[in-house]
Amino acid sequence: MSNMSTIKGFADLYAPESRLYTFMEDAARRIFSAYGYGELRIPIMEYTELFCRSIGVETDVVQKEMYTFPDRKGRSLTLRPEATAGIVRSYIEHNCHAREDISKVFSFGPMFRYERPQKGRMRQFHQIDCECLGAHEPQIDAEILLMLMHFFRELGLSELRPELNTLGCGECRPAFRKLLAKFLRGLDPASLCENCRRRMETNPMRVLDCKVPSCREHTAGAPRILDHVCGTCNEHFKVVLGILDKSSTPYSLNPRLVRGLDYYMRTTFEVVSSSIGAQGSVAGGGRYDGLVSQLGGPDIPGIGFACGMERLALMLADKRQDSGAKPDFYIAVLVPDATDTALMAAQTMREAHLSGELSFEAKSMKSQLRQASRRNADYCLLMGEDELAAHTVIIKHMGSGDQVSIPLISLKDWAEIRYEDKLQKQRKGNYR
Repeated sequence: MSNMSTIKGFADLYAPESRLYTFMEDAARRIFSAYGYGELRIPIMEYTELFCRSIGVETDVVQKEMYTFPDRKGRSLTLRPEATAGIVRSYIEHNCHAREDISKVFSFGPMFRYERPQKGRMRQFHQIDCECLGAHEPQIDAEILLMLMHFFRELGLSELRPELNTLGCGECRPAFRKLLAKFLRGLDPASLCENCRRRMETNPMRVLDCKVPSCREHTAGAPRILDHVCGTCNEHFKVVLGILDKSSTPYSLNPRLVRGLDYYMRTTFEVVSSSIGAQGSVAGGGRYDGLVSQLGGPDIPGIGFACGMERLALMLADKRQDSGAKPDFYIAVLVPDATDTALMAAQTMREAHLSGELSFEAKSMKSQLRQASRRNADYCLLMGEDELAAHTVIIKHMGSGDQVSIPLISLKDWAEIRYEDKLQKQRKGNYR
């Protein structure tokens, strides 16, 4: 294979696919800002130690999936496999806790994990990430879930449902781990996959999250952490579920949901879809009250989630033939002398917030109308010798075929009216 080709597991995103990502990002900015979240941009590379300390040395991510390499000074660097660790690092480094009681941020960008590429899962993938640092109340757990589901509805994905569990805290989880490890040691080792046999000793709770059918079958009778959390954790979880009930948000309890990263505690959740195959989780997150102090900061609680944009894009592509904003206009230049005037007309309409192109090469009207149709433009503006002499332009609606001639001096007014019409359609939910 040529070394000038795309690396396996990495992809180029052209329109219309790339427009799905813009659509998701725009919706996220709109919804998250309504809940008080501000955008944060963090580096895609960190010192490797950050992920070892936050995610956990025994996790599959750290052991098998990270892109890690030394720089020229021998320091170990890693392309970020997830965003939370970097956001918490930034929160500590910039002393955000000293400036505000609660910090709410969201971020977009590529993540990197070395795993087998498959539909909806790439080695370079993209996530939308939200984090709230500084709030320990269970109400913030519920609010962040309500915000996430609000975001999905804004995308038109109303069929998604969250699954929830509680992972206890530093007081009650150690006892449950011992109880679970005892149960697992009582099983025939041959009944578990190689990963689960290793996890039995290093991180027994991860066995519950295994997707191998035989492992799930033989661990069906495993103790549930829901039945073994302390009173404080139990009450915290009840408040979260109560708010979801009051808001009429459908959800299900999943006692096997433990997530794959060591820093989670108490409320944890995933949002799943049945329409994208075995890898049905499109978002996940939870509470991580000890992570900030674990990374050298103050004892600050936190909760957050990440959405996999590739998996969301799969569902959006099924719903929309073309989610992109089709052009408002195409200017057909019929004589060479009209090119400069056409360019100025296009600029006038673009400054009035319409989008479109023009033909810099003079061609026949038939050819130009064909180009406007191929580009799926709403209007084709015809500019020939007569129009140039009269300082007018013919505007043809590509759908109905109706056309009108207007003075060029009135083009700005016409464009502003079209833009208002466009906004009205978007407000009614006709995303273009």
